[in-house]
Amino acid sequence: MNDTPRPDRTPTGHDEQLADVVSREQSRLRSFIRRRVPDPSDAEDILQDVFHALVEANRLLMPIDHVTGWLFRVARNRIIDLFRARTPEALELEDLLPSPEAGPEAEYARAVLLEALEQAIAELPAAQRDVFVGHELEGRSFKEMAAATGVGVNTLLSRKRYAVLRLRERLRRTYDDMTKP
Repeated sequence: MNDTPRPDRTPTGHDEQLADVVSREQSRLRSFIRRRVPDPSDAEDILQDVFHALVEANRLLMPIDHVTGWLFRVARNRIIDLFRARTPEALELEDLLPSPEAGPEAEYARAVLLEALEQAIAELPAAQRDVFVGHELEGRSFKEMAAATGVGVNTLLSRKRYAVLRLRERLRRTYDDMTKP
């Protein structure tokens, strides 16, 4: 730990030095984490993990040149780990469309949007359409589609990206037409 004097390896000196680092950096580190993690309980867990990692690093006599930078790097990595561990909930098409029970206007808007979506998907180039439908509507993985078609995963990702961009543009026009006074 180079931000502070070399740790005194006596139990009392070592513990005091860790306590000093924790009290000095806790507020800044908590703020850093809270700005990136919306759930206060997750943020507090990450903060505790970071300080636990510091205690473990010192217990194992790992050299840490800049304690403050190291703490923030560990915090950033823990935040990334948190978001990687969470699988996003699948957003169903049904969730995006107006409910048919919301009345005749909502039912009409729903029909128009579904028709526009079907038409927009039909207008996609075949390769883009196949990837989009396979991944988004059929729930197939890119790995699975690559194995079935012999096309590389990166190529499939690119095709889907182009499909999404085209669909956005096409559906934006429909949305604009529907919302114009």
